[in-house]
Formats: sequence, structure tokens, C-alpha cells
Amino acid sequence: MAVACGRSIHSAFVNLPRSFCLITNLSPFVMKASSLAAHGSVLFLVSMAWVASPTIAQQIDHVMVSSPDEEVVVVFLVSGGRAFYNVVFGDEEVIEPSRLGVRLQGPRGFEDGLEIRDVGRRTVDETWRQPWGEVRDIRNHFNELAVDLVTAAEPFLTMRIVFRVYDDGVGFRYEWPEQDGLGDFVIMDELTEFALDADHDAWWIPAYRVHRYEYLYRRSPISDVGSVHTPVTIEADDDLYVSIHEAALTDYASMTLQSTGPGKLEADLVPWSDGTKVKATAPFVSPWRTIQLATSPGGLVTSYLILNLNEPSRILDTSWIRPGKYVGIWWGMHLDNWTWESGPRHGATTENTKRYIDFASKHGFDGVLVEGWNIGWDGDWTRNGEEFSFTRPYPDFDLEGLAEYAARRNVAIIGHHETAFGIDNYERQLEDAFELYSRLGVKAVKTGYVDNNVHRHELHHGQYMVRHFRRVVESAARHRIMVNVHEPIKDTGIRRTWPNMMTREGARGMEYNAWATEGGNPPEHETILPFTRGLSGPFDFTPGVFDLTLESSTRDPLVSRVNTTLAKALANYVVIYSPLHMAADLVENYEGHPAFKFIVDVPTDWEETVVLNGKIGDYVTVARKDRGSGDWYVGSVTDEFARQFDVPLSFLEEGVAYVAEIYADAFSADWDTRPLEITITERPVTRDTVLEVRLVPGGGQAIRIRPNGSVN
Repeated sequence: MAVACGRSIHSAFVNLPRSFCLITNLSPFVMKASSLAAHGSVLFLVSMAWVASPTIAQQIDHVMVSSPDEEVVVVFLVSGGRAFYNVVFGDEEVIEPSRLGVRLQGPRGFEDGLEIRDVGRRTVDETWRQPWGEVRDIRNHFNELAVDLVTAAEPFLTMRIVFRVYDDGVGFRYEWPEQDGLGDFVIMDELTEFALDADHDAWWIPAYRVHRYEYLYRRSPISDVGSVHTPVTIEADDDLYVSIHEAALTDYASMTLQSTGPGKLEADLVPWSDGTKVKATAPFVSPWRTIQLATSPGGLVTSYLILNLNEPSRILDTSWIRPGKYVGIWWGMHLDNWTWESGPRHGATTENTKRYIDFASKHGFDGVLVEGWNIGWDGDWTRNGEEFSFTRPYPDFDLEGLAEYAARRNVAIIGHHETAFGIDNYERQLEDAFELYSRLGVKAVKTGYVDNNVHRHELHHGQYMVRHFRRVVESAARHRIMVNVHEPIKDTGIRRTWPNMMTREGARGMEYNAWATEGGNPPEHETILPFTRGLSGPFDFTPGVFDLTLESSTRDPLVSRVNTTLAKALANYVVIYSPLHMAADLVENYEGHPAFKFIVDVPTDWEETVVLNGKIGDYVTVARKDRGSGDWYVGSVTDEFARQFDVPLSFLEEGVAYVAEIYADAFSADWDTRPLEITITERPVTRDTVLEVRLVPGGGQAIRIRPNGSVN
């Protein structure tokens, strides 16, 4: 057996810090995780030689916890007064010894001089039901390890680190119990590290940039990523994929990650304007730091670890929270056909809104979004943060009359609150604005925080804004209003706790295809999103534009377009998950188009989700079962290259005959020169059928599979 301070040639190590290995010549060898777990709660060590004094070894404290299936193992240890952890997945040491700890303002802190005082364990195995979501029921099954650490010097302070280990990954957080000597405190830095076992390739977007999360994803070795937002998705091997993110971000700074060397990432908390990171009062907890693990990219998509680490719903009656689809007065402004501000091209007029309400009613859409209805948009609205009114409409918009008009047609107005980052102004009006919407039957609101040119003190992702976003969601819940946030704080699964938090932007969506000077989102964009941004939660991508070359735009010259085929535009409704999906195009572009039937039919609430194939940046195929019927929907998209797959329909029910309605790229279609060519066909299928799915460059395929009796 080869033993050294590094990786074994036989299996994965859980290493002590290399400095300790050099001092003591202790070489801890850890077998495959499932075998290691059989040795119980204490790390099994094999020492080839002792050359240091026993007293040094006795200062090392270590403890282990494994996942329910024993494939994931976390080892926690304290060495030289500092805390570290390892993560092993199967035969792979995914996370090498990585630092844990928190630096506080002043002489106290939890960075060194630490000792283990107590260890607690528990196992939870429960199933909970989502009021809406990608799946109906979610199993929450984990083994938990809680380690109480005490500082060795006076004043003796306690910090607890809690690990929850699932079959699909790990969550851990810091907790500060109520105690003497630690009332109000300030966190200056978090020392959390994620030391991958090699300099793997990562998919990432940059942090601390003016456009928040709205950047194209890049792929590079971890050593080249710089400062990045999470989730960060890592291709560790052909059969090992890792996503690093956080869960239950409630009253804390958002965590970005900073590359500190080959394979090494370190937590970097977004600061307040005074340079501090987190202002806290004990008892207090951090968000969960999450490491999702899968043997395929699709395994990351169907991991619900982030949701499981959030608290159960605080809304007891969720009957008013309903997924759906909407159209809206929005895309016309991005095309430069209408304006948000008042004047001759004002989009949010009573007449225009009635036209959209009539269209929504005719085709069974749930809502009509109206942007630009309220006072404050005139001039450079991005600088109007202190001027917006959230209760006063422009004279050409009859808010109360339109709400009544919509209700008579079984449609609801979707409200809109653009703040231009005028947070104080918005919070002063928040309760009055939601009370108005509630009285008028407005069931959902889209909020916005465009702040590109605003002089402001606090950063978009710091604790100040985390608190604000939570305040808005809680206020909306009191008024029974659903929320769709644009320019948001990133999703960390709070929709479990506040299920009126329906969807959010937080990435480059459809709007960039209207005006981005580099030509819009590239064809690979939608093949990356499910494995990166999509891992955090629902995305209001605003899909469904049929005028792919933007001929209906009045902008001259055109600088962009939608870089997909029509079939791919349909497939995105299945591939990109959101409980509130928009049909984003001008409504006249849908009238009489046979492909529009798919948008009308496709639901937004699912019983089950299956990822049938996928390669990040190349292609992905997703199947979802409608929660309200026996229908299945399949979406498949590709990048700029043509693909062809054999897709088994083994997810269908045994003994049931189905009809597949297939919206496919025409043989001669491609995203660049012939994006609108589409074929619509039907064929009988069963669970024994293997569909041949052919995708042209930049293309896709959308399929509705509906039951059609029993198999003879």
C-alpha cells in the first residue's frame, strides 16, 4: 500500500494539512467512501511511522460523516488551532484539505486558536411537497454533523460548524449561539476554501461588474477565473461534475468566489460601503455553503440539495400561489417601437393594454405584464430612483379600469415596480403599492433594479440588498402577491420558505437579443444555462420570440437578433425552468402561426423532471411531466453545431399509448440563414419507442406527448 501526503495510487486520500504531514510523518489513508463509512464515526488512520512526539498527534481532532448511501464523506479536523475539511465522492477526493473559519472585527475571531468542544449527530429522512416546482415531491435525506468549536484564549467564544451530507452533495454553515461575550459582532472575512483536487475547467461569470449577473458564461481552468459569482460549475472528469453555490441567503453578504491558485477557490463576501462584510447579532447563522456532486451534468440539474437546505414554507395557505404564462408590454420597448416614458410612443396605454388583455384571454394566458405605467419614467429613468411613484399611473393608463377589464376576461394584470435602485424611495412606498395591487386583483409583480448609472453607496449583492430583497418578498406575501425579480440577488432556494418568490432574472435573457451590440446571445447560451444559472433556481428568460431576425423592430440599424431556430425557441420552454413563463414577442407575431400552439399548450408546473442527455455548452435534452395531466413535454437544444440523438421514451407509463406532437427543425433550417423553417408532425409512441431527434445548427426540438388510450 502506497501512503504519502497526497493522493494514493490505489484510492482517495482525506489529507491532513501538508504542513502537519511534514511535522509528524502521519499519512492518513482513506478507502473508498462506502467502505470508509463502515469504520464508524472516527476517521480510520493508517500511520506508517511516528517520528514526532505523541503530544503533537494528540492535538489533532478529526471526525467524519458520510451520506446515507455512503458515497459522499466529509472529514472535519482541527490542526494547529485551525479548522479544515475534506470531501470524498466515491473513489475521488473532490475537495482536498480546505480552510474553514471567520475573521471578526477586533481582536476576537474564529480563524485560529480553535479546539473541538462537542460533536453532535443526527439523521433526517423526510419527504416534502412543493406547492409548485420542477417536481412535486422532494426527499430530504441527510446525515448531519455539528461541531462546536471554542476559542482557546479569553474570552472563550463558541462557533458551531454544521455539515449536512446528502447522496448528491454537501452543505455546511457557521452558527453562533447566544453566549456571553458575543452580542453584536461584525464579520470582516470568511476563510472558507474549496480546494479542488486539480485545476479543472469551470463555467463562470465575473463578479463585481456593472451588469450584475448579466454576462455570457466562460469556460477556463479554475486558476484563470478571477472573482466570480456562484453557482460555479466544474467539470472535474467525464463522470464527475461539481457545482459550488450557497443556500438560504437570508441576512448575510452574498458569497462570490476568488481563485487563489490552480484548483483553489476562496469565499469572498460582498462588502458594505464601510468595508465590513456582515453585521450580526448572536444567535446568528450564515447561509449554507453548498457542493453539489454528480456523475453527469444532468445529475446536477435534478439535485434539490439547495431547496432542501432552506426552511419549510412560512406561508401556510399557498392556494393563491399559482404558476402560469403571460404576455406583456415589454418587448416593444426593447425593439425601440414603444417607450417606457410618456409621449407619442408610450407603450403602457389603456388601448394597447386592452389589446394584450384580449389576446391573453383568447389564448388562455394568465396575465399581462405592463411596464412603464407609473409616474417616473420620463427622462433618463435609470437615474430616477427617488422619483418613481408606485401608486400613480400616467394619465393615459387607466389602472383601475384595466384591472376590472382583465378580471372580466379571466386575466390578471401583472404589476411592475422598476426602482432604478432607489431603495429608500421604494421601501417608503412598498406597503401602499402592494395594498393597491391587492385591492385591484393584481396577483403578481415584476420588480426591477437597473442601476448602471446610479450613484449609490451599497453594492447590489451585499447584506444591505439581501435584506431588502427579503423585505420585499415578505411584504408581498402579506398581500398575497407573487414576485418576479429582475436585476435580483441570486437565487439560493428561498422559494421553499417563501413560495411566492416565483422566478427571477439574474442572467442574460432574451432582452440582449434585441440590442446587444455583439449580436445577442450566441447559440450555445441555452445549452449552458441549465447547468450553471439554472442550478440556483427558476429563470425568467422570457422566451418565445418568433420574429427571430427582428423585422418588426423600428431600430435602425439593427445590431442584434435571436440566434436560434423557431423550434429551439419552443424547446426553451421545457429546457429553461420557470413557473412563470412569458410569451415575449409582440402578440401580432403569434396570430395564426401554427407553432404558437406549443406555447399555448406547454405548462409551467411539473410532476417530474428527467434530463435525458447533456453536455455543457453543446446540447441538452429535458423531459418534464405536467403536474395537472398525464402529458409529457420534451425539449432538446444544441449550440452552433448540428446534433442527432436517439431518445428512449422509457420515462412514459407502461401500458399506455401516446401521441407525440413534434415541432422540429426543417431539414434545411439553421439558426443563421433559415431560422424560421419548422415541421410539425404527429406520431404514435409508447415507452418502448426510441425517437430520433435531429437538431440543425443552433436548433432544437419541442415535443408534446399526450396519452391516447391503452396499448392493445
